[in-house]
Amino acid sequence: MFEVILKGHDKYYGVSDVLRMFFGVPEEVKDEGKVTAPDGPDIRIINELLPDGRSVTYYGDKAYEFEGEVLEPGREIKRSLYMALSDITSQKMPWGCLTGIRPTLVACEEKDAKALEEKYFVRPDKAQLAFDTSREEQRILAKVPEDSLCVYVGIPFCPSRCEYCSFVSSDISCHMDRLVNYEAALEREIMMISPAVKSSLSALYVGGGTPTVLEEKEFASLLDCIYSNLKIMPGCEVTIEAGRPDTITEGKLLSMREHGITRICINPQTMRSDTLLKLGRKHTAEDAVRVYQKAMDMGFDLINMDLIAGLPYENAEDHVESTKKLIELAPTNITVHTLYKKRRARISREQVMDHYKTRGELDKCVADSYELLKEAGYHPYYMYRQKDTGHGLENTGFAKGDTGSLYNVAMMSDCRDVLSFGAGGMSKRCFKQEGELYKHRVERCPTIKDALTYIERVEEMAEKKIAFFQI
Repeated sequence: MFEVILKGHDKYYGVSDVLRMFFGVPEEVKDEGKVTAPDGPDIRIINELLPDGRSVTYYGDKAYEFEGEVLEPGREIKRSLYMALSDITSQKMPWGCLTGIRPTLVACEEKDAKALEEKYFVRPDKAQLAFDTSREEQRILAKVPEDSLCVYVGIPFCPSRCEYCSFVSSDISCHMDRLVNYEAALEREIMMISPAVKSSLSALYVGGGTPTVLEEKEFASLLDCIYSNLKIMPGCEVTIEAGRPDTITEGKLLSMREHGITRICINPQTMRSDTLLKLGRKHTAEDAVRVYQKAMDMGFDLINMDLIAGLPYENAEDHVESTKKLIELAPTNITVHTLYKKRRARISREQVMDHYKTRGELDKCVADSYELLKEAGYHPYYMYRQKDTGHGLENTGFAKGDTGSLYNVAMMSDCRDVLSFGAGGMSKRCFKQEGELYKHRVERCPTIKDALTYIERVEEMAEKKIAFFQI
């Protein structure tokens, strides 16, 4: 068991984040002042924060300390710990000692990509990715007024559960009776809160789950409710995460067009039909192409399509081939995710991380996909990371021209308020900090996750949000 003794600080979370990258899920043992990695080798090290703000990590007679600019304590302890672990394991992580969800936030603080390499040991290609994406994120964020509101409407149901998924979503084959009641509750919440909303809406995103899992009647009713209550003005970006091609019908596409919606997501995840079948998705790659072409013919000119690198049942070349096929379709946005271990997913952590079998292959196939996208005229416009992602990689959204999603950037930035409707949603208020350009103090207001309980307590949830936003 690998042990990290904390000395001079109590930053268990930061130590855990770094330890997780090398040895798997850590355990905080606060009564003994340490963090352990049960799956790691039998080694004990000391991670110390000195009174002058520097951090040193000790392993035997070795002391690991960064010689240069002293960072804030949380970053300092992670940096010296990363130096030690990288030396002990002979492993270097693509993102170095950066463990947060938004490396672009750190990149905003620097004048060039080289600074990320030198200060945080970020690999050159990832440093450039973060730097370039951070500038594009800030450009897009500037289009979202600070006093405006972003809205999320959540439908936590899917036609089936994918092997890699553990979202709040429910498999509707087991809960068909809940869909109608859930949609009615969602309308009730929207109608209760909307009269009190005074801010203009800059972006609205209907996500899930799979919102198009609703029957055509309920889907049309929900859109009618949204547009008649939320005062969506011209210029407000509206996105529907249609997601599964097998749930997208001509009637639902017509409902969206009637409301003027042109931005949708059609997410194949891979263009290999045999992989989709094994994962539990009830559609083929050909279905994704057919629905995409139908949507384009109907005037949906802003379409995002998702891919996941590192899926089980595929090798690295399979992902690259899927990228090529999407590029041939030429949607305006393509998002490349890296598979990560979700807490309740059927897929195991070992399958996701697979440190020793495919580390180089997955890393290379993601890089190859990025190059193909750039050569085809796409550029990265937003990016984030998640814990327990295969080989420490990231999720990156690519766009053609000025078509990047305002909602994606605003939501991920933690710089704009978000009002969330539906089970499992997270509303948040962002308060600008004096002297800080990119960091905001964020307050959050969660909605109960269970869909059935949400239906029963929807009025309570609505009143809670009205009080949270003080509207």
